[in-house]
Amino acid sequence: MRVDFSNKFKKQYGKAPAAIQTILKERLMVFERNKHAPILNNHELKGKFQGCRSINAGGDWRAIFEESLNGDAFFILFGTHSQLYKK
Repeated sequence: MRVDFSNKFKKQYGKAPAAIQTILKERLMVFERNKHAPILNNHELKGKFQGCRSINAGGDWRAIFEESLNGDAFFILFGTHSQLYKK
């Protein structure tokens, strides 16, 4: 499985607190071994993010990604639940 990141994701990651960055790095290592590990709460999204999936990146932080048919992941957005899912 290949994992890649959009420029927007990288920018949002860079603005996150250092502790959250560390947690996300750890969660991404788990993701690469088992993308459905319970700690990730990997799930499909609905509404404006239909077709995407989300993993828990610590506390209220989420990482949204698109998954290709061959299982590759392209992370597109990173932020708190309220930042990402505001109406």
